[in-house]
Amino acid sequence: MNIRPIQQKDNPFIAAIIRQSLESANLAIEGTAYTDPQLDQLFEYYQSLPHAAYWVAEDHGEIVGGVGIAPFTGKICELQKLYLLPQSQGKGVGKKLMDTALRYASTYYEACYLETRRELTAATGLYDRYGFSLLSKPLEGSDHSAMDAWYIKTFST
Repeated sequence: MNIRPIQQKDNPFIAAIIRQSLESANLAIEGTAYTDPQLDQLFEYYQSLPHAAYWVAEDHGEIVGGVGIAPFTGKICELQKLYLLPQSQGKGVGKKLMDTALRYASTYYEACYLETRRELTAATGLYDRYGFSLLSKPLEGSDHSAMDAWYIKTFST
């Protein structure tokens, strides 16, 4: 298993993983990452932002998942687009991606925000284990209106 920064050639593979994941959860709807305008150009999108990055998980040369960090507001970043192929779930891939993303985020930001759906219990369980706290409402500036669970993690200084 290799975690590495996204490359331009990875764009179609990670976009397909994200779309397939959302379709399988009946979340191929407006207000989710499914309709994000940058979904097919994640390499370019993350390259264009300050203190932002996207990583892919590669297993035997195959892209099996990814995660991003991007600025949200002020000293808060957002954990974005953490998705895995079904066959890679439950094998520690999500943990490796989270470790990479949060280590990076903690060097530039004071806190990390994320949005998800309550029914995505594998994801919410991962966020709980990483010390994210559930919020009662989204932070100002949220783009994904279909989300119903919002989390934040403050980094110790």
